[in-house]
Amino acid sequence: MGINRDILKLALPSILANITVPLVGMVDIAVAGHLDVESATLIGGIAIGSMLFDLLYWNFGFLRIGTGGLAAQAFGRGDRRECARILLRAIALSLAISLLLIAIQWIYVKAAFLVVDCTPQVRELASRYFFIRIWAAPATLALMALKGWFIGMQDSVSAMVADITVNGMNVLLSIVLALGLTVSDISLVPALGFDGIAIGTVAAQWTGLLTASVLLAFRYRRGTMDLLDKADVRTLLDGGETRRFFSMNADLFIRSACMIAIYIGFTVISAKYGDLLLAVSSILMKLLMIFSYFTDGFAYAGEALTGKFIGARDSGMLRQTVKWTFIWSMGIAFIFMILYQFAGVPMLKMMTSDVAVVEAAREYLPWLLLMPVVGCAAFTWDGIYIGATASRDMRNSMLWAVVSFALVWAAGIIVLNATMPHDSSSYGIIALHILMAAYFAHLLSRTIYMTVRSRGVLRMS
Repeated sequence: MGINRDILKLALPSILANITVPLVGMVDIAVAGHLDVESATLIGGIAIGSMLFDLLYWNFGFLRIGTGGLAAQAFGRGDRRECARILLRAIALSLAISLLLIAIQWIYVKAAFLVVDCTPQVRELASRYFFIRIWAAPATLALMALKGWFIGMQDSVSAMVADITVNGMNVLLSIVLALGLTVSDISLVPALGFDGIAIGTVAAQWTGLLTASVLLAFRYRRGTMDLLDKADVRTLLDGGETRRFFSMNADLFIRSACMIAIYIGFTVISAKYGDLLLAVSSILMKLLMIFSYFTDGFAYAGEALTGKFIGARDSGMLRQTVKWTFIWSMGIAFIFMILYQFAGVPMLKMMTSDVAVVEAAREYLPWLLLMPVVGCAAFTWDGIYIGATASRDMRNSMLWAVVSFALVWAAGIIVLNATMPHDSSSYGIIALHILMAAYFAHLLSRTIYMTVRSRGVLRMS
């Protein structure tokens, strides 16, 4: 079927790009672990520094999401000039935000360490990492906008090339700049140590932006970008489409804040029950997110095609897109359920050699069997809703998700406290089960809400 060919054409490049993402973090940590005898401190500096950026950039995910949905609909209408205007607005907004972030970098770091607890040595290293890497902010945020725009233009290959360039250069440059490069006893690149890891990330982001810009010029200069004129630049912030753009982004910003609240809450709560259960919860979350690298590819395909067919007013192809995107996504869920069932313990052992952590984590493997079905459904609806530019419903689904997470956690702990003393050896084990149930509830809430609302969201008046 033609729709399946289109879905795979969009999904496979995104999946290929996604699976390179974990490699970057693994290499950064490995490089830090080989720099000095105090490798634990260096690894901690990388981990905390990276977390500061995760928390920062996650708030601006709307640059990709909002841009992709609007571009897909304009593409479906055949309005290439509006496609170009959407990209221009997104790039302008990304540059404005990045300049603000650079301006407030010291305030952000000081505020972050009021709530992030770590040793003074780790804090100093994480701060150094942050103050170097922040200079990649314009490139990082502009790449978010460009990636969303490429996907909206039904071009996941350009998005893939940009992602792989960033991730590949990040790995290469972090290694070379941190450890140095010597050939035949001649030092070609001096070893910059810990700072080289951050500098490598900055250089990789700017290289990625250059690559994306070349792709933009090569593929879209004629027939799209050349349709812009001076009036488009002067009136960039005027008109109904601009108001819609900023209204969408406000909704998506709130959605991102809700997601951050859940993921931070999960980590903070699990940390209350000791290092062992914190390690268990962290590994379970990483294993759980492995399937998202595959599901997101189909979510991106659903986003691009949903927007395209809504813009083209083609309700028949829209229904086919939703149907087959879900079939492919649920296929991924089924594969990962089998993988978690039969390879769960080996996967735990790949993540850690600590026998105590592996044995403690075995208790929670059944949760991994439940998560893919509900998680794939939630992520797939996200892609479809992005294509439909249904930002208000996406915002509301996450508000309900936060409520569901909090209610399940609070109710479970109230019952646990009423039936078991805090000093019981089983207290923390059961508490982590409750936390997993709360996380499951947030995914289920998103799935139910978006399923119920889908008929109205996807209706063409």
